[in-house]
Formats: sequence, structure tokens, C-alpha cells
Amino acid sequence: MVCSSTAAPLQLRDGRKIIGTLCSFDQFANLVLSGAKERIIVGQQYSEIPLGLHVVRGENVVLLGQLDAAREPPPGLELVTEAAIKQAQRAEREAEKMKGLILARFDFLSDI
Repeated sequence: MVCSSTAAPLQLRDGRKIIGTLCSFDQFANLVLSGAKERIIVGQQYSEIPLGLHVVRGENVVLLGQLDAAREPPPGLELVTEAAIKQAQRAEREAEKMKGLILARFDFLSDI
């Protein structure tokens, strides 16, 4: 399989970011990426989880671009392990959940 020589970042409908080399696409925007990895960013930390050869269904693609090699890795972000970023994701979800609970308890204030 012959693929392009530059990396392509994808933004998916569920918010995930995938970076890989674009190998093929079709009329439905289904994509085949080689050397794909999912980039997870939490705060000032990021991690890249290898996915290998990856097929993305076209209806899930929000944005496709070309990676700027001069800006890789992302400036101002620290590369961490997969386990560390997963833990940071859980902590971020818990904080958002707690924020939602607190706002729900103070919902009566919006009537004033």
C-alpha cells in the first residue's frame, strides 16, 4: 500500500484526535490511515496511543488537515505516559461531574 509522505491530523465527531499517514479515501470520506495514533490532551499534558493501521468511517470525520512538522510536538505541552493521561482524563471527568452537581444544587438561584 502506497501512502502519502505527510502526517494527517483528524478531528472526529466524538472529540478524539487521530494522527496518521493518509493511505486511501473514498467518495464517502472513509479514510485509511497507517501508523495512526490517538493524541489525548488534558491540561498541559498529552500522550499518543498507537493504533496502527486504522479505518475511520467518513460520517465521523469533522476535520482533516496536514500536520505542520515545525510545530510538532505541540509547544507548551508535556509528553506523558498512557497511564498518566488516562488518570488525568478520569480526574477531569470527575471534576466536570462535580461541577455539574454543584451547579444543579444552585439551580434555584437562576429563578431569582
